[in-house]
Amino acid sequence: MSRFLARLLISMVGLWIAMMIVPGVVIFGFGTILLAAFLLGIVNAVVKPVVLFLTLPLTVVTLGLFLLVINAAMLGLVALILPGFMLAGFGAALLGAIVITLFSWCASSFLGPRTER
Repeated sequence: MSRFLARLLISMVGLWIAMMIVPGVVIFGFGTILLAAFLLGIVNAVVKPVVLFLTLPLTVVTLGLFLLVINAAMLGLVALILPGFMLAGFGAALLGAIVITLFSWCASSFLGPRTER
C-alpha cells in the first residue's frame, strides 16, 4: 500500500512540474492533480497495454519513439475525462508526457526494485 501511495505522489509531483514548465498544461486545484494522477495510473494500467499491443508494428518501425505519442494520448485521455485538467493541444500533451515520464522515471529509481511476494 505504501508503494502505491509513493507512486501516486510521484505522479502528482510530475503533473505539477509539467503544469509549471509546459505552456498549455492547466490543472485547477490540488484535488484535480490528485484525481488526475489516480486516473493516469488507471489509464496506464488498463488502456495503455491494449494500445501498445495494437500499435506494436508502428512502435517497432519507429524504434520506440511512437511510445511518446502513446504517452501523450494517455495524458490527453485523462484530460478529456477530468474537468479542471486541460491541454492546449498535442504539443502540450507531448511535452507534458515527456516531463511526467522523465520525472517519474527518476523518482521511481529511489523506490528500488519491486519485491515479489
